[in-house]
Amino acid sequence: MASIELKNIVKKYGDGFAAVNDVSIDIADGEFVILVGPSGCGKSTLLRMIVGLEDITTGEMVIGGERVNDKAPRDRNLAMVFQNYALYPHLSVYENIAFPMRLGKNVDEEDLDRRVREASTTLDLDEHLERKPANLSGGQRQRVAMGRAIVRDAQAFLFDEPLSNLDAKLRGQMRTEISRLQKKLGITTVYVTHDQTEAMTLGDRVAVLKRGNLEQLATPRELYEQPVNLFVAGFIGSPPMNFMPANVNGDSLELPFVTVPLSPELAEKVKGNDILIAGVRPEHFEDSSLVDDDAKGVRFTAPVDVIEWMGNEQYAYLPFEAPREVADKLKELEADLDGESMRTQIVVSLDAASRVTSGEDAELFMQTDRMHLFVPETGDNLTREVETVQA
Repeated sequence: MASIELKNIVKKYGDGFAAVNDVSIDIADGEFVILVGPSGCGKSTLLRMIVGLEDITTGEMVIGGERVNDKAPRDRNLAMVFQNYALYPHLSVYENIAFPMRLGKNVDEEDLDRRVREASTTLDLDEHLERKPANLSGGQRQRVAMGRAIVRDAQAFLFDEPLSNLDAKLRGQMRTEISRLQKKLGITTVYVTHDQTEAMTLGDRVAVLKRGNLEQLATPRELYEQPVNLFVAGFIGSPPMNFMPANVNGDSLELPFVTVPLSPELAEKVKGNDILIAGVRPEHFEDSSLVDDDAKGVRFTAPVDVIEWMGNEQYAYLPFEAPREVADKLKELEADLDGESMRTQIVVSLDAASRVTSGEDAELFMQTDRMHLFVPETGDNLTREVETVQA
């Protein structure tokens, strides 16, 4: 096992395009770190540079205290699990797991057998050792690929979207298995995914990437509760955070459905801004009739377009229209909103007991102390660790 240090890593291709742009991450020995972001953000390129499959343009890659920029992949002692499993179809499960050890010189067959069987027991593959990959399910194939990584006694595990080929139910099961395995082995692990659910449930820390840049590196809880900017706030969470245009009017904010009073601290923070973007997660709304009178927040009336009943909760979709001057201003800033137009509806998560119905106005409640405010031009979050509003 070993720590992994990425120091100002840059990857540029022949046309000058920076797939990875000055990324620095320190991964502690035994830590589980997730690289997450949309397609093309540079996460897989970064992983391939760690293992040595991609050259580093500038910067330093340090594994176990040793600079490895010029080392070949075979000399870095890292185990990689690929998206497509990369199993040998003509070999049995036993031989697929044993393959990395057979590449070495003076192989001790007794030690090989012990380590293969220990890995198969850990991964619940004992009864499949004589089968071929074609006769296995997708989840079993992925476990074989993981077994092959375990027997290498590597310094770190590297996973490149290993669950993307599995169905939703099996992905959930494999997430649990990978988490349990990593904790049992205590091995340094770097895991690439575009699925923010995997990122939030697996990692000790999560690195959110966008267009080759590291936007935020933090624990899943911090990413969710204290996103550093508009991109992280919108990417982390399902359903995603609602974004609404907010017109600053002295010590209050005018939102599409309601006016929200600002605390003195936040009023000072937003001074100088005419228009902001307010972000509120769906679960920070509720049916007003189910909320205590002394709850901290604001009550408002809004039309309900569609209701999605999920059993344990329900989602209500509330259409809105921003004031013309606000909409025009945000239209100019769409490039800074990651190329995405401001949505004209918000999604609220309501208790299953709520009797809100589609096609009618609903009395709703919003937790204003959980609201975030973003600067449209930069995407910066003004409300990190700041009490946002008065009760």
